[in-house]
Amino acid sequence: QVQLVESGGGLVQAGASLRLSCAPSRRPFSSHAMAWFREAPGKEREFVAAVRTNSGVTVYADSVKGRFTISRDNAKNTVALQMNDLKPEDTAVYRCAADRENGYYDLWGQGTQVTVSS
Repeated sequence: QVQLVESGGGLVQAGASLRLSCAPSRRPFSSHAMAWFREAPGKEREFVAAVRTNSGVTVYADSVKGRFTISRDNAKNTVALQMNDLKPEDTAVYRCAADRENGYYDLWGQGTQVTVSS
């Protein structure tokens, strides 16, 4: 069964940048959209950013707008998240997700840890 695999997390200081990547474990699949979410201890899962597969239209959470950029490679079903000017409040496990044309995000990765120190 196909899975999503994230990479690129790490420990950085405030103001630094990281680039997260997400790729399928097996052959590419058809998707309507791909997105990034994050989960911090004691908090609910938070939407970060999403990109429509066909149109390339993107949407961001207000908390990351202007700092994060989501991009995708449709042929490979990969999605990346460029994170600039990181803040301690960005610390979380970042998970990518895919809407395989079912109207909801039905395929998830295990996540990659991002820790930002002040």
